[in-house]
Amino acid sequence: MDTKIGSLDVCKADNHDVGCLPNSASCTVQNSVPSTTFNTADATLGRHLARRLVQIGVTDVFSVPGDFNLTLLDHLIAEPGLTNIGCCNELNAGYAADGYARSRGVGACAVTFTVGGLSVLNAIAGAYSENLPVICIVGGPNSNDYGTNRILHHTIGVPDFSQELRCFQTVTCFQAVVNNLEDAHELIDTAISTALKESKPVYISIGCNLAGIPHPTFSRDPVPFSLSPKLSNKMGLEAAVEAAAEFLNKAVKPVMVGGPKLRAAHAGDAFVELADASGFALAVMPSAKGQVPEHHPHFIGTYWGAVSTAFCAEIVESADAYLFAGPIFNDYSSVGYSLLLKKEKAIILQPDRVTIGNGPTFGCVLMKDFLLGLAKKLKHNNTAHENYRRIFVPDGHPLKAAPREPLRVNVLFQHIQNMLSAETAVIAETGDSWFNCQKLKLPPGCGYEFQMQYGSIGWSVGATLGYAQAVPEKRVLSFIGGGSFQVTAQDVSTMIRNGQRTIIFLINNGGYTIEVEIHDGPYNVIKNWNYTGLVDAIHNGEGKCWTTKVRCEEELIEAIETANGPKKDSLCFIEVIVHKDDTSKELLEWGSRVSAANSRPPNPQ
Repeated sequence: MDTKIGSLDVCKADNHDVGCLPNSASCTVQNSVPSTTFNTADATLGRHLARRLVQIGVTDVFSVPGDFNLTLLDHLIAEPGLTNIGCCNELNAGYAADGYARSRGVGACAVTFTVGGLSVLNAIAGAYSENLPVICIVGGPNSNDYGTNRILHHTIGVPDFSQELRCFQTVTCFQAVVNNLEDAHELIDTAISTALKESKPVYISIGCNLAGIPHPTFSRDPVPFSLSPKLSNKMGLEAAVEAAAEFLNKAVKPVMVGGPKLRAAHAGDAFVELADASGFALAVMPSAKGQVPEHHPHFIGTYWGAVSTAFCAEIVESADAYLFAGPIFNDYSSVGYSLLLKKEKAIILQPDRVTIGNGPTFGCVLMKDFLLGLAKKLKHNNTAHENYRRIFVPDGHPLKAAPREPLRVNVLFQHIQNMLSAETAVIAETGDSWFNCQKLKLPPGCGYEFQMQYGSIGWSVGATLGYAQAVPEKRVLSFIGGGSFQVTAQDVSTMIRNGQRTIIFLINNGGYTIEVEIHDGPYNVIKNWNYTGLVDAIHNGEGKCWTTKVRCEEELIEAIETANGPKKDSLCFIEVIVHKDDTSKELLEWGSRVSAANSRPPNPQ
């Protein structure tokens, strides 16, 4: 997906993929409307920040009010193009900004000093790990209190106010502490542009007494600032393409595998173009699902080692050359470091670097440029895909359920598959939903998101809120286990409040199933909730919300028909009650291998 902040004359792409930089030209973050002079009430720091957010495609900011950010929130909501989405807690506000950024290309949240900042920190760390530009805005102390010996509330009781800043330094790519108006314009612009260029979160702290003060630097509509394009080193690019082409053209059955950094590199379309030109078999790593079209004629599935989709691992691991574009090889994605790959057969392509086998590495080479250049140099070779077609056997079907038989998870996802279309998106929570949702076949235009690198349980509630707010035309299908839901359940309230139409499938199996398969113990059994009763209480007769429990296939079919029929404009919460040991075979395999990796004894001293 080639995405843009806005071309030189538009502000937002039709498909909401904004916040990204083209590689061939500098990009402005605003349309070409002539500069407007504001009256004093509008020429404030808070309104300037609000206008900048709108310019980059943020039309919703997820917030939790606190006394240090109240004036700032006044000025943010005064901006006509910006809507405040009040969340129940800071963690969910951060997760919502994460989900929003996955759809729009950039997201924003606003919290109060320290108590709010440290609460949102976990979500910002997750966004950092997933290469998502999130603007984290904090209402900071009064500018007069810096450098004094005063102790403030919401702090740890010492006059040093830098604790929050120090915490954010490791999980953001830029930190701006705005405690005077003279350099506020520069700090805010630098922070936002850095987030977009680096595809990472940034931290902006605004003194609580500054947001509403007019200043000459804010007296006009912000002059469009130019985001300098990243450029490949021309000689390095040519050398990398030549070396890779020679490497791949000698191979008998090469394959290509897309990784999660395709998004940050804005190289999805170039990756598909290479697949079209080369004829190579095309797979994705699990965390890249949704970033490559699964209806592509050479698509062979998800490569995830021992828990890959059927016949995919056999083709990838038997290849004599493989190109990995934007991979992350961690203990989860490698199934406990058990992938059967050889470095000498691999081309590893990162957003700005290419490594070919055990040989040379080429720096300052952008992934998109490399893929497009390589597509012109490769000989067509569809041997691996032909081999896949020879061995492929279509998926089987779950055993037919007896009347009123307790519902099985594989039967559930058979029905979920039939719900998917270009008008839907899937959000998969950490847990067995990872594995069950990986097996879904995404039709063209169907969105898909999950948080694999960070894997924070409860992420999906906030992320669903943010994603659905970013693309209201899509119906989000969110899959979450009971244990994860208990962490972040409150913001179902915010979904109802904002009229979202999400369908949440709460899979109630009585515990932390993914943890059970890694290492079981009594701590993996959770207190069962009346989940539909909880959501009914949150609904409280305000807004559109419908809940139901399903225990068998007949009830599931009826629930799906209701959600897509009479309740199609409501938030639908379907509690699916299944046996505690009903897990995917992939989780059983993956859990045992991750457990073995976790329990390796110390190396001899």
